[in-house]
Amino acid sequence: MTVQDPVTGKTRFAVVPASYVLLLRDTERGGTEVLLQLRQNTGYMDGHWAAAAAGHVERGETAEAAARREALEEIAVSDLDLVFATAMQRTAHDLPIDERIDFFFTARSWSGEPRVVEPEKCADLRWFPLIELPTPVVPHEAVVLAGLRRGDLPALTHHGF
Repeated sequence: MTVQDPVTGKTRFAVVPASYVLLLRDTERGGTEVLLQLRQNTGYMDGHWAAAAAGHVERGETAEAAARREALEEIAVSDLDLVFATAMQRTAHDLPIDERIDFFFTARSWSGEPRVVEPEKCADLRWFPLIELPTPVVPHEAVVLAGLRRGDLPALTHHGF
């Protein structure tokens, strides 16, 4: 996407920001589980497992505020103890999307019981062990989940370049 700089008049490249919330919980067996949703009727990656809550950052909204808003709107949880996980710069030359910057957060505590709030967009919501994820997972989100599983997720990641 491009926009015209109002000061210089030059055409500038613009990115689309989004925030993702990965709810995590420890199991009695010592592992970690992540809450994922099965996308449907969204027009993007339908039939793929994805972060339980995610969406675009609105004008004037911080990435953290967007994560909190999306969690409430999509899975009915609030008071998240958000921890920044990574920022991902991504593109997809074979898909009709713009260049993106994605802010991934994890949360291990929150208020409310996660549930599907938008059944028209979410076919299922389930906990999975980080070491046994379902297939398919949205590809760029799979990169983040793999880094969380290994414990080596860098603060800045890239996908699609």
